Amino acid sequence: MNAIGYIRVSTSDQADSGLSLSYQEKKIRSYADALDITLVDVISDAGFSAKSLNRPGMVEILKMVKAKLIDAVVILKLDRLTRSVKDLGTLIEVIEKNGIALMSVLDSINTNTANGRFCLNIVASISQWEREAIGERTAAAMQVKKATGQLVGSVPYGFDLATDGITLIENQTEQAYLNLIRELRESGLSYGKIAQELNLRGVAAKKGGKWAAQTLFNICKKLFSQ
Repeated sequence: MNAIGYIRVSTSDQADSGLSLSYQEKKIRSYADALDITLVDVISDAGFSAKSLNRPGMVEILKMVKAKLIDAVVILKLDRLTRSVKDLGTLIEVIEKNGIALMSVLDSINTNTANGRFCLNIVASISQWEREAIGERTAAAMQVKKATGQLVGSVPYGFDLATDGITLIENQTEQAYLNLIRELRESGLSYGKIAQELNLRGVAAKKGGKWAAQTLFNICKKLFSQ
C-alpha cells in the first residue's frame, strides 16, 4: 500500500502544543513502518491554520486523492486536517468517494478496517450534527435580533444604526420614501418604473447613487413582502 503523509502546524501549535512538524512526521513514519505501509512522501503545511482548506499542502493532497495516485492518507490527528466541521465533512466525502483510506495515528482511525470506518462515521455524524445545531442556533439568534430591532447584516433602507452599534432606529426621511415606494408599488408600477420615478425626484439610494429595479425588489421583498 502506497500512502502519503500530511503534517501541519500553525505558529500557535508550535509554541503551545508541541506538535512540531518533525514530531508529527516521526510518529507517522513509525506508524507506516509498523503496518508495512510504503510512505511515498510527507507533505507539510507550515504556519497555516486549520480554518481553511486553502493551503498548499492540502491542495496537493486533495489533487492526489482525486487522481487516485495513492492508497491512503496518514495523519497524526484529525485536527491536523482541519478544525472546521464543514471542511471535515468535505474531506471525508472526497476521500471516501475516491476509495482512499484515511489513517489517523492518535485517533486510532484506519478506514481499511471495519472498526476504523465505524469510528470515522461516528466522527462524521457528530460533525454533521454539530454543523446543523450551529445553523439552528444561528437562525434562532437572527430571529431574536430581528424581533428586538437589532442589526442583522447591513443597515436596511429606512433605518440607521444607533450609537450602541447594535440597535436599529428609524430614519424618518427614508421612512417617508418607503411609504412612497409602497404607494407606487400598490398602484401597479413596476420596480423599474419606481426606480425611474425616484431618480427623477432626486431621491438618493442608501449608499448614494441611482436607484435600480433590483434594489427596489430587495427592499420590497424584505419590508413589504410583495
